[in-house]
Amino acid sequence: MTDGVTISQAAAFAGVTVKTIRHYHKNGLVEEPARDRSGYRRYGSAELLRLVQVRTLAGAGVPLAGIGPILDAGPEEFAAALVDVEENLTAKIDELIARRETLRQLATGDRVLLPARACALLDRMPGLGFDADDVRTAHEGLVLVRALMPEGFDEYLTQIEHGLEDPRHVAVVKLTWSAGKWAPDDPRIERLAEEVAAHFIADPSLLPTLGGLQSRQDGDTRHELLTHHGEDERPGWIRLTALIEQKLRAAGVDVP
Repeated sequence: MTDGVTISQAAAFAGVTVKTIRHYHKNGLVEEPARDRSGYRRYGSAELLRLVQVRTLAGAGVPLAGIGPILDAGPEEFAAALVDVEENLTAKIDELIARRETLRQLATGDRVLLPARACALLDRMPGLGFDADDVRTAHEGLVLVRALMPEGFDEYLTQIEHGLEDPRHVAVVKLTWSAGKWAPDDPRIERLAEEVAAHFIADPSLLPTLGGLQSRQDGDTRHELLTHHGEDERPGWIRLTALIEQKLRAAGVDVP
């Protein structure tokens, strides 16, 4: 009759590592067997069975803290505990599937970072004469707006939708966006600023606002991030925006 096996042999038989067995001992999941006359711990069939049970439950996703109570429970409690474990695993599987779908959408270029309403606006832009760079910049801007002022995002979309229904406004926006690629000292910027300011003075409702930022402690920082996005690729925007804001304020239009 054998006196049992060493911890290395027990690890091999149970399909775990020696380090894992010691971890099970530390967490009270498997009792440490007594030492033999040579000072080695010997694992018998009972310890091996317990090791396999613990390894199986851990491999099924049961947290180590919950394994002991499950194994020590009666038949009814054991069955109920496994049902709970299965439900938790199902929830995790659903979450992982959703994450995988998000990654697939990102990989294929879908606008997963925005709701359908915002994507519909982007889809309208090419038909209104905006080029691919304009659509990309608009997409990035909407993602930032949603992230930095989520409470005002729907209202912001409403303002954009309102503006796209006005052909004159669309023409002004297209010209403003194309002017971003002009040199900052281009003389056309001054004339365009006059035209754009007059447009918004005539109908201030067409001026998109970033509502909700003023009540935030870090509102100024968020406003700067939003309003200056894309300026590296459109250097003319910096001077044009400053001139438009200056003219609007001079006319008494409230510019955040």
